[in-house]
Amino acid sequence: MDTVQLEGKLANLRAWTPTQCTIARALDVIGTRSAILIMREAYYGTTRFDEIARRVGITEAVAAARLRELVEAGLLVKEPYREPGQRTRHEYRLTDMGRDLLPALTALMQWGDAYLADGKPPLALTHAGCGAPVHAEVRCAEGHAVDLPDILVAPRPRR
Repeated sequence: MDTVQLEGKLANLRAWTPTQCTIARALDVIGTRSAILIMREAYYGTTRFDEIARRVGITEAVAAARLRELVEAGLLVKEPYREPGQRTRHEYRLTDMGRDLLPALTALMQWGDAYLADGKPPLALTHAGCGAPVHAEVRCAEGHAVDLPDILVAPRPRR
């Protein structure tokens, strides 16, 4: 079997619909190409509006809309700065919520490296502390690696 195991009332896919799906909710926040690439730039340390728009390759209007959405969602915070003799502008910095998205984007990068890079991934992620490669994986709270058919999906008990 190459799918997760659905338990209880979820086992009959015809009997329920995923109305409270948190994957769908997450995509409502970061589901555009520009939002994902803005987050990539935030991880790289790009903070200024003009640089973000240039590096992502989007118009200023799209950059403004996406940055506003990411700030409203809580992934980035907007902080004022002022260069001498210039007007006040804003920088965009990661919040805890934004930093917590890193494993998902690391997994997306890893998938792209494996299937879309023609065997030549452009970047390598390594742990600065020991030099070992960094990768995303699914593990249980006990530390075991978990493959797709080993995942049980069940309704959470109501509180």
